[in-house]
Amino acid sequence: MEFFVDPSRCIGCQACAQACAECDSHRGISMIHLDFVDRSSSPQTTPTVCMHCDDPTCARVCPADAIKQTAEGVVQSALKPRCVGCSNCVLACPFGVPRYIPALDQMMKCDMCYDRTSAGLKPMCATVCPSGALYYGSRETIVQMRREQPTNTFVFGRRVVTTKVSLMVSANTSALEVDIASFLPSPEDPSAGNNPQQVAA
Repeated sequence: MEFFVDPSRCIGCQACAQACAECDSHRGISMIHLDFVDRSSSPQTTPTVCMHCDDPTCARVCPADAIKQTAEGVVQSALKPRCVGCSNCVLACPFGVPRYIPALDQMMKCDMCYDRTSAGLKPMCATVCPSGALYYGSRETIVQMRREQPTNTFVFGRRVVTTKVSLMVSANTSALEVDIASFLPSPEDPSAGNNPQQVAA
């Protein structure tokens, strides 16, 4: 079973965020970010979950060795006794996922409902998503059901990041090239910004 995210299907209902917050291990805090794609021009939203990088940058930059990766490749929230609240992981994540929670003095993030998925159950968010923007199942099934195809390869400049979670992208796309600088407003046109580039297979 694998986890797939299809931003084009998100309807902004927030069911995923509500379900995530109800998970016992999250202490009432949703680990899903529901972001607007471009709030100035569209109501389109997209769910942002941890992509669970094969070589997680958040864990690499943690000076306290507080972020662990399970044998299945799930990257977990910082261990409370070890987290020093430096926020290095928050700044280092290429997907902008970890959040430092001041009230808990701890970094928390999506752990793919490890308590559920390790027991063969779906993550809470995928269980309640009515549009299939969050899907947990076999790769063969989703490839048969959807026009888009999954990719778990992302290109950030010269760095290639592979992940446990896949993003649904247009067919014939082998990797998603993300130019973070292109999302920053230019001095000449503050509203300027580009979309991620899809790399043909």
